[in-house]
Amino acid sequence: MPDADEADDEEEMPLSLRLSIADTLTLGNATCGFMAVYFTTTGILIPHLQGSQETGMARHSAATAVILMLCAAVFDLFDGLVARKLRSSPMGAELDNLSDLISFGLAPAYFVLVYGMVADDAHQRVAAVGAIVVLLAVVLRLARFSCVTVKDGTFQGMPSPFGALTVVSIVLLELPFVATLLAILGTAWLMVSRVEYPKPRGRLAVAMLSWIVLSMGLLAAWAFDAPSGQLLLQTGCALQLVMGAVIPLFATARRVNNFRDNRREARAAQLP
Repeated sequence: MPDADEADDEEEMPLSLRLSIADTLTLGNATCGFMAVYFTTTGILIPHLQGSQETGMARHSAATAVILMLCAAVFDLFDGLVARKLRSSPMGAELDNLSDLISFGLAPAYFVLVYGMVADDAHQRVAAVGAIVVLLAVVLRLARFSCVTVKDGTFQGMPSPFGALTVVSIVLLELPFVATLLAILGTAWLMVSRVEYPKPRGRLAVAMLSWIVLSMGLLAAWAFDAPSGQLLLQTGCALQLVMGAVIPLFATARRVNNFRDNRREARAAQLP
């Protein structure tokens, strides 16, 4: 007869199916992304199709959807930090990619699609093409992230959470349709490009978390029609776009400086 301990070992859940704390945070990321799609549909798209003229509800729903994407970014930030401090399950990386696809691929792409249907100067079919480009850019980026090894401390291409928030910031700026579409396509290109972005660690992680909290406050002020709420939101969205363009410039400048320093050291080593 087998020992009781051996029987218990056989009945234990396989290691690959056990969820870690980091995996739970990752599932929170996926939940926020799905709920962002829900609020975009029920609060913006359906009232528009029904001919509702209530702009306040649409504003509240748009703010809620973007805040949920911001919450997904917080979950994504902390699941990586927790996974490095504690153990991570064997399926952690797969869960992270699938959750990111929902929150930072599907949700912002759907936000762009709905924008093309409800905005006065938008073209629905062209906006649908832009939404597909955003979704495919995130798909390609996540697939490349799983296959390509880059030097520690950097991402190759704009990280998908940063890209998603940049895309929705472009929409919320309410620029002319052509400018909005070009900016969205430019963001999608940055996500699949080889431009380097630093990973949010240490002080950069704190700065990113502070920026997310500030963005939530700006969205809440806009949703509840606070004084200067529209101006504050547009300022925050503009800063998001500026950061998306400036951060890789700093990274590129640092690479150029490092290259020059290495050349100087090599020349100095060759001198007698």
